[in-house]
Amino acid sequence: MAMKLYAHPFSSYCQKVLIALYENDILFEYRMLAPDDAQVTAELEALWPLKRFPVLVDDGRTVVESSIIIEHLGIHHPGQVRLIPEEARVALDVRMMDRFFDNYVMTPMQKIVFDSIRLAENRDRQGVAEAQGMLDTAYRWLDEAMAGREWAAGDAFSLADCAAAPALFYADWTHPIGETFTNVHAYRRRLLARLSFARAVDEARPYRPLFPLGAPDRD
Repeated sequence: MAMKLYAHPFSSYCQKVLIALYENDILFEYRMLAPDDAQVTAELEALWPLKRFPVLVDDGRTVVESSIIIEHLGIHHPGQVRLIPEEARVALDVRMMDRFFDNYVMTPMQKIVFDSIRLAENRDRQGVAEAQGMLDTAYRWLDEAMAGREWAAGDAFSLADCAAAPALFYADWTHPIGETFTNVHAYRRRLLARLSFARAVDEARPYRPLFPLGAPDRD
């Protein structure tokens, strides 16, 4: 039975999973979600009533949440690139960085983006300011953490980098990374040069007009 991924190429969390799939050339059926495709949307809702994506269906099993999907792939479809290290203590560092990017970069970034599409009278100025402050703090911490590192958790590309790539990509569009954070900028460039993420970025290019804050030409 073919593995199916319910996703959209412009979604940050979908890109996180796509990177993992592309890193190890894992075959799957792309069930792309679109407003005009009621069938795929209905399939997603039947699988996961919360209707959040990505959702993976593998051999009849439904797997939700991007980090869990990547862990599932590592167990059931291992490849040359091990995104979760075998050594438990090293794996903890990878998982911590994964949560850092999801909770402290992706989440405040999305807060700002979602607020921008609200009616003006419903916008949350305080919430946006807090999200911007969280991003500035996250950039500062990450700049120190990345000193001397190639990838988020050390020398090997991992789950943490799958999370970092779309998080930093869209965060810099939303609330630019300060010029003084040279380690973060260099890391973001390395992520963009990684073939798996470059492919995900290219696949999403047709959808850039959907970004409510305006997508810059530099990426």
